[in-house]
Amino acid sequence: MAIVYKDTHEFKKEDLERLFLSVDWSSGHYPDKLQTAMKNFETVITAWDGDRLAGLVCAMDDGIMTSYIHFLLVDPEYQGQGIGRQLIERIKEVYRDYLRIVLVAYDDKLPFYESCGFKKGEGDSPMFITKLWT
Repeated sequence: MAIVYKDTHEFKKEDLERLFLSVDWSSGHYPDKLQTAMKNFETVITAWDGDRLAGLVCAMDDGIMTSYIHFLLVDPEYQGQGIGRQLIERIKEVYRDYLRIVLVAYDDKLPFYESCGFKKGEGDSPMFITKLWT
């Protein structure tokens, strides 16, 4: 089946939970919060295989200068098919007139993001405060 890309903010909790847990992201344990978060992101682009959520990318922005990619994930069953690259290309198109698109990438993902046109900032370090809800 062909992958269909959509701009949507409405999800079933089960779809989000399955996708996030498929890549071992702890966010998947909070499907209610994920469902609310998806409604609040400025941009959400998804990849669907029929009624199965295969991947998504989400971004926040300041309306004119900078956008922040918060999530990019693709179900492992669909990785290697160009879905992640297509999601990045679509988000780049949405923010083509912005000065900067920012994301935090894990070291093992740097080659992928670099192949999509991102550059690692010299001397930059991502910083976090993470609160885990029980």
